[in-house]
Amino acid sequence: MTPLPEAPVSIESPATPHPDSAPARLNGEPAVLLTDVVPAPTRVRPDPAATFTLRPDTTIRCGRQPGAVAVAEHLAELLRPATGYPLPVGPLDGEPPGDLRLLLTNLPAVGTDGYRLTVTPTRVTLAAPTPTGLFHGVQTLRQLLPWQIESRTPVARAWTVPGGEITDTPRFAYRGAMLDVARHFFDVPDVLRFIDHLARYKLNHLHLHLTDDQGWRIAIDRRPALTRAGAATQVGGGEGGYYSKSDYRRIVRYAAAHHITVVPEVDMPGHTHAALTAYRELAPDDTVPAPYTGTEVGFSSLALDRETTYEFLADVLGELAELTPGPYLHIGGDEAFHVPGPEFAAFVTRAQSLVAATGKIPIGWHQLAAAEHRPGRILQYWGTSGEDPLLAAAVRCGDRVILSPADRCYLDMKYDPQTPIGHDWAGTIDVQRAYDWDPDSHLDGVPVGAVLGLEMPLWTESVTTMEEIEFMLFPRLPALAELAWSPRSARDWPALSRRLTAQAWRWTEAGITFHRAPELPWPVPAQRRPDSDSSANSGSATEAGPAADPGH
Repeated sequence: MTPLPEAPVSIESPATPHPDSAPARLNGEPAVLLTDVVPAPTRVRPDPAATFTLRPDTTIRCGRQPGAVAVAEHLAELLRPATGYPLPVGPLDGEPPGDLRLLLTNLPAVGTDGYRLTVTPTRVTLAAPTPTGLFHGVQTLRQLLPWQIESRTPVARAWTVPGGEITDTPRFAYRGAMLDVARHFFDVPDVLRFIDHLARYKLNHLHLHLTDDQGWRIAIDRRPALTRAGAATQVGGGEGGYYSKSDYRRIVRYAAAHHITVVPEVDMPGHTHAALTAYRELAPDDTVPAPYTGTEVGFSSLALDRETTYEFLADVLGELAELTPGPYLHIGGDEAFHVPGPEFAAFVTRAQSLVAATGKIPIGWHQLAAAEHRPGRILQYWGTSGEDPLLAAAVRCGDRVILSPADRCYLDMKYDPQTPIGHDWAGTIDVQRAYDWDPDSHLDGVPVGAVLGLEMPLWTESVTTMEEIEFMLFPRLPALAELAWSPRSARDWPALSRRLTAQAWRWTEAGITFHRAPELPWPVPAQRRPDSDSSANSGSATEAGPAADPGH
């Protein structure tokens, strides 16, 4: 990864943990327990007498299936830097003591994404029915090793894993986060680092908001002006940018290696100003507008009464589908304030058909509920009221729902009024508010069987660097990931508070910026990032940055 750029505002970043400040200590550092994992596993059976210790001659063993070998290599890559051990990946030959074993086997109780982790004094065995389950189990094993496992250089210490057994399976099939790369553009290394953060907490979908009024971020061969003109700027007037097809394929490959599905979004019929700057025939008034660098919403629209618009969409969606191996294409559909209801419904019906023609499943914001139901369609709810009659009616017709209530899941909302970046139109969201709600009963008229999962969007009107992305993600992202993964019975705010704050040691070692939310009992003292240039950091986002808008 490239070094993190300096943020334009002063925000809290990792402090070096001092062992004496930790509430639970073993030989001067936090004791790692089998129950410390985030998200909380389905079932944990500790065995304090069964601690396992990695040795310099430990081998990671797996079957010959390519998926198992890939996960074993991923585990080795995670563990080698800090341990300094070679940790070769070898076949399942016999049962020599001291090894780490990854097994693909039939485990009906854990479903396709679950796993079972067994730790004894002589070996660690990770079993799962799929490589995805093995991968999730690796993330658990990573958290059970001492926090220095996140070091990129060797650390001299005993590498122990607490004994016992974990059996784990996710609550929801869809567990995702969204990164808005249209308002502010983030280059490929930043997106890959974002994927790393999702994988760490067993999220399995990356929604990329690729287009909006401020920028078009994906190359389309049949429409080259989209990136030549439409990608030239961003909020505040920066230079913008876009992903070439090679860039996008790199993101998709990296996500797939981390068992994450990419969900690309081309927002329509509103949020389309950047496309209008590239192609005059898409504009209702037949004029090419100047690039837009502000943060207002709802003012733009495609020309919905022209066949050229649908030819354009067929070109864009067709190429994007060819680039995307996952099953979904997201077509946005929110905040088309200047499009009359009947015209909007007719447009969405055609857009859904264009998606289906590519072989993909359409996803859209919950406003798509006003249009004709299409089998398989998924609606993403971002409202704050907890009720939406049109959405409930669409669910009765067979639509499924991804929950992203803005007052719980929007990671661009401020933690509190003093947060230096972000919005507050949906209220402020501290960690407890993000965690303390029930997806099963959140929406009236939407039964739990219709809820496909959760997604946590991060809109970037005021977020400009990777450091700021992390500040808004941590610690809320892991808390929300627990709602998406763990059973309802595991929801326990005091327990999560302890487990989240223990993660601070790992975030610090990994160089991850995070917010020391005052409602959490942090084991390390607060420390603000020193400003290397006070004049460059004199204005905060709340004083000089873009104003928050009541929408996307």
